[in-house]
Amino acid sequence: MYLVVNGRPAAPGSNLPDASAGELVRAYASQAKAANTVRAYAADWRHFVAWCHGREAAPLPASAETVALYAADLAAAAKPSTIARRMSAISQAHQLAGYASPTADARVRTVLAGIRRAKGTAPRVKKPVLLEDLRAMLERLPANAIGIRDRALLLAGFAGAFRRSELVALDWEDVEFRGDGLAVMVRRSKTDPEGQGRRIGIPRGRQAATCPVRALEAWREASGEASGPVFRPIDRHGNVRNQRLSGRAVARIVKRSLPAGRYDAAEYAGHSLRAGLATAAAMGGASERAIMNQTGHRSLAMVRRYIREGSLFRENAAAVTGL
Repeated sequence: MYLVVNGRPAAPGSNLPDASAGELVRAYASQAKAANTVRAYAADWRHFVAWCHGREAAPLPASAETVALYAADLAAAAKPSTIARRMSAISQAHQLAGYASPTADARVRTVLAGIRRAKGTAPRVKKPVLLEDLRAMLERLPANAIGIRDRALLLAGFAGAFRRSELVALDWEDVEFRGDGLAVMVRRSKTDPEGQGRRIGIPRGRQAATCPVRALEAWREASGEASGPVFRPIDRHGNVRNQRLSGRAVARIVKRSLPAGRYDAAEYAGHSLRAGLATAAAMGGASERAIMNQTGHRSLAMVRRYIREGSLFRENAAAVTGL
């Protein structure tokens, strides 16, 4: 596979000192990379090229010594996960250009292993929004179109355990209102890049204030829309715009809904709704299979992280000792 530069394929070994971010984006997109991955890799490649220029080193093809020095330089401030992603971007750029990846060299791998050992690899995860948190957030919503939309978004995001990209991709045609709840078609997700789709059920809530079905019904009526994107921006005059809400907007809605003083907004994000459902379900005794059916996780190891957190005190050896 060759990297296409200026409309022509560049053969292995050809003179390509710098592949621009735009050229790499097009190459990555042709390989059906997720949009977020394309953006991240493009930014990472720009960073590596700039670093190389500052040291008069060739970025493409880069030597193993150059990449090892780059990784060591990154270790002063970057997280291991960031370093790993930037190594992936370098590897992808070289492979698409027809070069062997310098990240596979033993010298680079040894440096990366040392960084992981020195800095640790435990990820920093955002806190989950649990039911008590969700109720507190709902109480703060304004009594206008924005409040109606945000209530529907928060409750649907929690009950459906949606990734933020899945949440904003929903169209009204994907949502079927039934007597016992909602049947929602998730047409594409991180673990389903080819769009085979999956259906999930969102049951009616026991209380009107926290019922995702009632909240979506209210938002559909308030928005005046029954087709196209479910969640849309609202301008300062209260007009619902004919476009899709962004994934970043989901994170902003979660953060601004948190009661000030009780929560640190920096510890929460759009993923907090999804993590909250998985954690709360584990606390309530839901099975691994039931949680995975709702979240769409394919990795049991990932789901068990939420189950361990949710069962931290429910199944605790110290709790039965009589302390």
